[in-house]
Amino acid sequence: MSQTNNFIFNGLKIVTWIIFVGLCIEAGALVVNFIFSLYNPEFVQKLYQKLDLSEMYTQNQWAFYSMYSFILFIAVLKAYLFYIVIVLITKIELSNPFNNFVSKQILQISYYTFSIGLISYIARQSAKNLQHYKYNIDALNQFWADSQAFILMSAVIYVIAIIFSKGVENQEELDETV
Repeated sequence: MSQTNNFIFNGLKIVTWIIFVGLCIEAGALVVNFIFSLYNPEFVQKLYQKLDLSEMYTQNQWAFYSMYSFILFIAVLKAYLFYIVIVLITKIELSNPFNNFVSKQILQISYYTFSIGLISYIARQSAKNLQHYKYNIDALNQFWADSQAFILMSAVIYVIAIIFSKGVENQEELDETV
């Protein structure tokens, strides 16, 4: 690997760690806010990122808890996705990247990316259904705005994972014949 590529790879490692820490902070803040809102419903108007769901909470608590559950689930999945990426980039041997561990990690990344996209899509459709019952969902759209991008990205990553796993198989066959 050239020195420039090595520098870029190390820079991407740092960016990945920063994103992972940011996603963990977001997921942690959302979980803490959720717990506070369970014990003190007045806290619902002061949620993370100035999210005010007090109107939804007073209209129907089930709608509030279901929408907030989607938000929590997506935030935790995004943090876990980047955890998998961090495990991959810290354990990968760039001199010999074609092995079963890397292949499995890339496949897991595609699965979790697809899960985030699918859950975001379901959440967005559920929020649209709530809009028919006069719920204000404008503040919620920021949490699942990119569901289609995640689904498309998961397809691309899945194709790369399949190609990578085939490369690992071919390398193992080649190693056995030599």
